[in-house]
Amino acid sequence: MKFRQSLFWDTDPKFIDVRKNAVYIIERVLELGNDKEVRWVWNFYRPALLKKVINNSRSLSPKTKNLWRLLLNK
Repeated sequence: MKFRQSLFWDTDPKFIDVRKNAVYIIERVLELGNDKEVRWVWNFYRPALLKKVINNSRSLSPKTKNLWRLLLNK
């Protein structure tokens, strides 16, 4: 996945490792990503990891957390 610079304004997206930086990527994409980026995260990462990040994140907004909790508990 090629990440937008505007999504990761604080680092160079070319140097983001999808495994090592999974939490960082998930938080940014779930909060600020477009449809394509969100679909990629949804398909790339395991639901258990998504749930863990959502439940433990201090950077996701309450609205974003609630939305993703509902979607993951289908």
